Amino acid sequence: MTPTPRELPPSGGRPARYLLHPLRPLARTVIRRRVKVRIVNGEKLPRTGGVILASNHVGVADGPLLAIFAPRPVHALTKQEMFKGFMNGFLLGAGQIPLDRFNADPRAVKKCLRVLRGGGVVGIFPEGSRGAGEFDRFHTGAAYLAMVTGAPVVPVVQFGTREPGAGSHALPGRGVVVDMVFGDPMTIPRAPWPRRKREVAARSVELREHLLTHLAEAKRLTGRTLPGPLPGQETDPDPATGITDVEAS
Repeated sequence: MTPTPRELPPSGGRPARYLLHPLRPLARTVIRRRVKVRIVNGEKLPRTGGVILASNHVGVADGPLLAIFAPRPVHALTKQEMFKGFMNGFLLGAGQIPLDRFNADPRAVKKCLRVLRGGGVVGIFPEGSRGAGEFDRFHTGAAYLAMVTGAPVVPVVQFGTREPGAGSHALPGRGVVVDMVFGDPMTIPRAPWPRRKREVAARSVELREHLLTHLAEAKRLTGRTLPGPLPGQETDPDPATGITDVEAS
């Protein structure tokens, strides 16, 4: 997500009550017939106020599972290519936010700010695309939103949403255990406009380190590993932006 070139106007009031949020308990019941989802340290997600959830991203199930099983309803940034046909109404009804990953998207930024300023939860996948889930590439949107709003960033690591060797669109197999591990919130001080690229990048490096620390702790707590890179030549298109291992070192 690319910061807008000027300060965004305040967006007061609470976000609309989305129709599908009350159906989360039913959705959990249906999903648990196929997979077992365990919430680890869910109490680390603040019970009130605007919060940014920053999750790793290995497969297509990550977003829906986060929206359905997180302790609070999540407005997840979702690539705009998903908003087609039936999925358009479903995702919008679930409160998900379409994102143009390849161009500046001030509309997505404004929607995120409206959610956060209204006391809601925004979900972001800083890696941008599905892959190994190790935060090798890290986009700057989460840090930028935190710098604008002062909302805490809570790291989340999901295990089991894609099995080793499976493609990016594969769903967890029947009987698989999915662990969703929440970490300690990180607060990034609010920064006035203009928020310069180098400042956002520096905060993103700090945030990435926090998420990497949580990833190591999540592996220790669960005894689990991530599925590794996508198989063969499969890739999930993603803009060549963000912070890489080399740039963060």
